[in-house]
Amino acid sequence: MTDATGTEQTAKKRLYIKTYGCQMNVYDSERMADVLSPLGYGLTDTPEGADLVVLNTCHIREKATEKTYSELGRIKELKLAKAAAGGVMTIAVAGCVAQAEGEEIMRRQPAVDFVVGPQSYHQLPELIARTHRALGQRLAADFAAEEKFDALPAERAVTGVSAFLTVQEGCDKFCTFCVVPYTRGAEYSRPVEAILAEAEHLAAKGVRELTLLGQNVNAYAGEGGLAGLARRLAKIPGIDRIRYTTSHPRDMDEALIAAHGELEALMPFLHLPVQSGSNRVLKAMNRGHTADHYLGLVERIRTARPDIALSGDFIVGFPGESDREFEQTLELIRQVRYAQAFSFKYSARPGTPASALPGQVPEQVKEERLARLQDLLNEHQTDFNLAQAGRTLPILFERVGRRPGQVVGRSPYLQPVRIDGPESLIGTIAPVEITLATRGSLTGRLAQDAMAIA
Repeated sequence: MTDATGTEQTAKKRLYIKTYGCQMNVYDSERMADVLSPLGYGLTDTPEGADLVVLNTCHIREKATEKTYSELGRIKELKLAKAAAGGVMTIAVAGCVAQAEGEEIMRRQPAVDFVVGPQSYHQLPELIARTHRALGQRLAADFAAEEKFDALPAERAVTGVSAFLTVQEGCDKFCTFCVVPYTRGAEYSRPVEAILAEAEHLAAKGVRELTLLGQNVNAYAGEGGLAGLARRLAKIPGIDRIRYTTSHPRDMDEALIAAHGELEALMPFLHLPVQSGSNRVLKAMNRGHTADHYLGLVERIRTARPDIALSGDFIVGFPGESDREFEQTLELIRQVRYAQAFSFKYSARPGTPASALPGQVPEQVKEERLARLQDLLNEHQTDFNLAQAGRTLPILFERVGRRPGQVVGRSPYLQPVRIDGPESLIGTIAPVEITLATRGSLTGRLAQDAMAIA
């Protein structure tokens, strides 16, 4: 077709990506869209009528595989409807379920055209071409992370002032409950210069806050480790805030602890999962640390950065967990007092060592323990947020609010903060006096000395 000037235009093909799970998958979905954009694919918000549907799956959450197959059944009907209307819909399954299930996905759901693992997204154009030419190569699930990053486009479509930036992939820890080492492969760290180049590009696009991503992000093995990388990123003009997730206690070295006390751009908010407060359970999980080691880390981190807030992950009902061991987890939480946390009932992942352990905890017991644990975590999160009332915090404004005249930003502790103010605040960091706090968010007003910004 041609436009009004007679220039030939390529009709946009509709791409629908449904993302499950973690921030890594959010990042990967963004990059898949980047890879497919040169082929004429533009994102759509609904699978109905899409030319390509990608389910970017997560294998961590309970019943993840079943949810994938259920969604595929729904997408299959849309594919048949489009075919009846003379169109073609291509269906792909990506992410960790794709890596774990492989050809089994296409055996169980023949409507799937191909499967692509987390390290092979750069092969999407080739896979699509091969699918359309019926050459039969439908699986790309090998572990070659360096090839993935080398092949991804340098340009990224960026909206907003915050962005994710993957610096590390894979896991060598082999926690007995986790499938990541099997679905994401061995630990791989991107070269420093490649990360810096992507960060500079993001800064040029108006990004002011970077969240560095990795399955074990503080295992980053480039020159200077994660601390050295953070110091170099902080020198990029325009990059004012740096965060990272997810970290592992075993990789929290002294250089990184020191960086929290010395590097202004490194935000005083750390996600440091512990999973359990019981040493026996931690050993059964193959976490490689004890509760005392973890608490010692927390003490050293808070000594380096007294205003730091912590986030954590917890699993209740791990095989063999006794009432006393669960109480040890609650006691650890009382000592640390998390500003935010994620908590889950243990769910057996097929093929993981823990799925075969004796002493599987009854579902009702897991539900009761999870409710008690979440009540405690919610209490601490509420206390932390309430303690911000009366303080003045630097807020990075990101977007307009739900009602006219309102803008929303993030505090250094990742809390959403709402104020009445002009849209010109978006993209700026301004001091805000916190006037109201709830468990989920903060409300405030622009501090007097920031009025000039508005």
